[in-house]
Amino acid sequence: MGYQPKHGAAGGAGDHLPRLHSPRVGVGVGVGGSMTRRANSFKRCPGGEIELQITGSPRSPRTDALGSPPSDAAEPSSSSSSAYAVGGGHQQQHLRFRLFKRPGSGGGAGEVVLGLGIRERRKLGNLLFFAFCGVCLLLGVGKIWAGGRSALPAGDDLQDLSTSFSDKGHHHFGYVGGKESDRMLMTVESSIGERQGSVGEASDVWSQPSSANFRQCIVSNSHKKQDSRTNGYILINANGGLNQMRFGICDMVAVAKILKATLVLPSLDHTSYWADDSEFKDLFNWRHFIESLKEDIDIVETLPPAYKQIEPMAKAPISWSKVNYYRDEILPLLKKHKVLYFTHTDSRLANNELPSYIQKLRCRVNYRSLKYSHTIEDLGATLVSRMHQDGSPYLALHLRYEKDMLAFTGCSHGLTSDEEEELQKMRYEVSHWKEKEINGTERRSMGGCPLTPRETSLLLKGLGFTRSTRIYLVAGEAFGNGSMQALLDDFPNMYSHSTLATEEELEPFKNHQNMLAGLDYSVALQSDVFMYTYDGNMAKAVQGHRRFEDFRKTINPDRMDFVNLVDEFDEGRIPWEKFSSEVKRLHKDRIGAPYFREPGEFPKLEESFFANPMPGCICEKHSEQ
Repeated sequence: MGYQPKHGAAGGAGDHLPRLHSPRVGVGVGVGGSMTRRANSFKRCPGGEIELQITGSPRSPRTDALGSPPSDAAEPSSSSSSAYAVGGGHQQQHLRFRLFKRPGSGGGAGEVVLGLGIRERRKLGNLLFFAFCGVCLLLGVGKIWAGGRSALPAGDDLQDLSTSFSDKGHHHFGYVGGKESDRMLMTVESSIGERQGSVGEASDVWSQPSSANFRQCIVSNSHKKQDSRTNGYILINANGGLNQMRFGICDMVAVAKILKATLVLPSLDHTSYWADDSEFKDLFNWRHFIESLKEDIDIVETLPPAYKQIEPMAKAPISWSKVNYYRDEILPLLKKHKVLYFTHTDSRLANNELPSYIQKLRCRVNYRSLKYSHTIEDLGATLVSRMHQDGSPYLALHLRYEKDMLAFTGCSHGLTSDEEEELQKMRYEVSHWKEKEINGTERRSMGGCPLTPRETSLLLKGLGFTRSTRIYLVAGEAFGNGSMQALLDDFPNMYSHSTLATEEELEPFKNHQNMLAGLDYSVALQSDVFMYTYDGNMAKAVQGHRRFEDFRKTINPDRMDFVNLVDEFDEGRIPWEKFSSEVKRLHKDRIGAPYFREPGEFPKLEESFFANPMPGCICEKHSEQ
């Protein structure tokens, strides 16, 4: 089974959805009546001019296209694709050509430069008329040709554009609305290689934050490893899902540096929600991991034979600890027992107030040393290429609407009472979820719930993304009967690893959810825009990595204000135009632009170092830090 690009729902249903996305025409279109042309006539004007008047000449085709928010597109009427459309019945235009007398000549008709008879005058009028039409035709053809060769002009001349692109280079018709003199029917080819404006969105939806004044700064020439002597060995169990384990491994490398200890290749959690039996070597390029960090710490595959008989001392380090904790409390234990086993690795280092060389090391581990295995990286690059088909941009959407997330947060907006009961039952069955009684309505109004698929669709449309936007879905199975339908109806070009890759390509990933999560991470990292609908470790990891890689655009929804705006719209208190304007205003400064992470009153509530590694790993260009 080979890869075949297709448009459809994430899940590989394979249904062929309508491909032509033209703006909805709100009024009937057609030719208002037969077009006639009156006989040409001359009129003498003051000053010795003779004016030739031509009435009833053809105009540029006109249609009053009325969009219907919130929908982006609808099928055009049948008449609009086969005939020029004229609105307003018989439209007339007077074109005037002035013939001047010779300077200084008399006022007699015989002295006029073109002293012609009635028949000759009519012939001249016809020639001028056809010459004018020819010039208009050439200008129109030239404009269409130029519009197809380069990106369509932006600004007031194009107020509404919707085009359809085919996977195989077929031509489709799209209507260009705007000023009456500029309206025309245009043919757009799907193989346009220019990424900006290639799918008809407003140009700013794909624009990137300004990052010209910032640079990566993760190289540290201080605190290099001086010798191979060690204070002992550290065994770690990286707990949680893929990205939580990733953060923990970064912190444990830094802890090994602080303790001058040797790190044994990490073991991974097999008891989390996914019960994945993937090992470190399945997920990461372990040889590169060891080699790339050899100047900072020693890493070994297993304990040396002399230490294998030692019973490791099990210890769970205190969360959000600083360097002094490890030097004062953990180092003496390591020197005494020689082998420590850290049972937990999540959030064991503080976000802030750590030495610069430690922060830089955490970033080197995260962004340079923890490379995914060749199996993951190779397929990830293939999927990125398929998403960038024909040079078009794509958005990666991290949709947190899985059953366990909804049960944990107590959010059930838009679900049935039976589905709500099912979530509540799951919440009570999971013993380590401490919060059991949750007011989901109140939590949603405070921004504490994942956006629903429908709310996500409204957000994307409000920001200016259109029906033709290509979306890579980073998510598990959405909970709720038909919950994804609104999103798929508005954005049918939805893909996932299961619809982009072949069965053969996915074979090594079967029953390895963490490997699939690594695959999704790779595709999300390389996307033109990344958006997440709820905070979580995947959202933190990807947005932090995108900040490090030149601040690639990442949309962080203002959930509290946005869901309240959705409620106002649903209740009919604001029109779509106001809704969309407010959505853009709310998110104009939430696109992943540079800003400095600041310490909070409590470590648990402050911004994660891995979500925003500035300061620490990103510096201003004038800075020498």
